[in-house]
Amino acid sequence: MKGIRRIRAACDRPRRTAAAGRRAPLCHYGPGETPLRATPPSRKAGRPALDKRLGQHHLLHGGLCRPLLEFLLPVAGDRVLEIGPGGGVLTAELVATGARVLTVELDARWAFALAATPSRPAAIAVADALDIVWERLPAPTLVAGNLPYGVGTALVERFLRGAGERAPRAAFLLQSEVVDRLVAEPGDGAYGSLSVLVAARARALRLGRLGPAAFRPRPKVESSYVGLIPHPPVAGTEDFAAFAATVRAAFAQRRKTLRNSLASAWGRERGERALAAAGIPPELRAERLGVEQFVALHRAATVPEC
Repeated sequence: MKGIRRIRAACDRPRRTAAAGRRAPLCHYGPGETPLRATPPSRKAGRPALDKRLGQHHLLHGGLCRPLLEFLLPVAGDRVLEIGPGGGVLTAELVATGARVLTVELDARWAFALAATPSRPAAIAVADALDIVWERLPAPTLVAGNLPYGVGTALVERFLRGAGERAPRAAFLLQSEVVDRLVAEPGDGAYGSLSVLVAARARALRLGRLGPAAFRPRPKVESSYVGLIPHPPVAGTEDFAAFAATVRAAFAQRRKTLRNSLASAWGRERGERALAAAGIPPELRAERLGVEQFVALHRAATVPEC
């Protein structure tokens, strides 16, 4: 269980309580234990009600998890970190493989319900997944999750920035529009800053699609599985935040040329100087550049004279 304790440590960042802004420790518990801040759902009420504010859309049955499982290929003894287990449909499939599963669930009511199921994971953290310190993730750990639409993009970016090759594979269920951007290549209509940032850290693959009928309650949009295979950072992107700022400056005004888009973000003189130093035609638009060209632009923009 040492690996599970280390995953817990990665999730162990204090969060503010709703009352009075006090700092409160995260609640960790294992099978058979009661979460400190969770209120057990009454027998009459059955399972907890879904909270629309948290974007909860739960999968109906385990067969819907097949694309994710076939990509991750967890086996007995593997460590798996699952984000947002909700009703535990994916959790049950992961536990059935014999993997050691830790789940991170923001809603303590559902965490309590999950702990009471026969397929409960090895450990549960009642925590905000946005607070995970990915740099402390034990290697190797597989990562999975049905991510809330509202924070899915932010979670993927933080995972890519911090986890690195500690996670040999990760698979997430997101709204299809976001997955379109994750897997897009230069020239595609969905290609944008997120596409570039992903390519700088991982290979992204669409694994399958799910319609609204696969969830309870039904969302208004289609969802897709995406598989991520992290690789070493592309040279020149080690400072992820700085590289991301350059990429977003280039995409700030998608319909404009790089000359005009960068002029708005950096000033015309600096933008034109950086483009010239990087050897990029100023009349191009950002969606035509690959990762290596963005790296060249970033390097040119960060030298003293730019």
